[in-house]
Amino acid sequence: MTSTVKASEDGATASPGAAAALEIADLHYTYQDGTEALTGLDLRIEPGEKVALLGPNGAGKSTLMMSLLGIFRAEGSVRVLGEELNDDTRKSVRAKIGLLFSNPDDQLFSPTVLDDVAYGPLYMGLPADEVMRRSREALAAVGMEEFEARAPHHLSLGQKKRIAIATVLSMGSPILALDEPSASLAPAARRELIELLDELPQTMLISTHDLSLVRDLLPRTVVLDGGRVVADGPSEELLVDGDLLSAHGLEPLSDHVHPATGTTRHPGGSAPDPN
Repeated sequence: MTSTVKASEDGATASPGAAAALEIADLHYTYQDGTEALTGLDLRIEPGEKVALLGPNGAGKSTLMMSLLGIFRAEGSVRVLGEELNDDTRKSVRAKIGLLFSNPDDQLFSPTVLDDVAYGPLYMGLPADEVMRRSREALAAVGMEEFEARAPHHLSLGQKKRIAIATVLSMGSPILALDEPSASLAPAARRELIELLDELPQTMLISTHDLSLVRDLLPRTVVLDGGRVVADGPSEELLVDGDLLSAHGLEPLSDHVHPATGTTRHPGGSAPDPN
């Protein structure tokens, strides 16, 4: 990779007295059929943190992601870098959070890669030269600068995920919210994605079932169940807490087959001796 697109100055790193990147208090959301998806969720994430969001299906992970951008209008308080989310601030808050879907085809729709990456800055009303500068820097940051003239639908899944990340980087979003970023990736593409995310300075909240990714990339883990936080702590501790994870529909890391190697990983970091 030849360059790095930096997050906006207000969200890249923590400093004494700085506003939280995300501060969520008593968040509630109920679907029209009566399903309570969020039931008083509280969460604070500091600038620069990289946090895993774990939980069984139906725990509220996707609902939380949508609520952060005001796509779902939850009750309670959401503050993004000190700015309260409401009807008047929804547009400015959304500019601070880059949401990446599990399936990159959901957000790649232009004739060329460069067009897709430039779409956000153009929508922001930036001058043409600034749009091109941001777009090319974003492509360089994800190692895709030589693909700008390619059609996105001709790329591999791993390449599409990189382009999707570039579409967010070009907008200067200081916070990334990612939904299952490693899903369906081949081992090599998965490893490259983890290395890319590790290099980026943005604050990250990553919803995933890939516990090996959590171990390799995300120092802090938050577990959701029943629409609220049931555990929050260092990943190295929570990932091997079998009682906690089993109680919330998850398996400890020691029971997982590592996606990149096909071997079972254990808390000590090595596979058992086959002999």
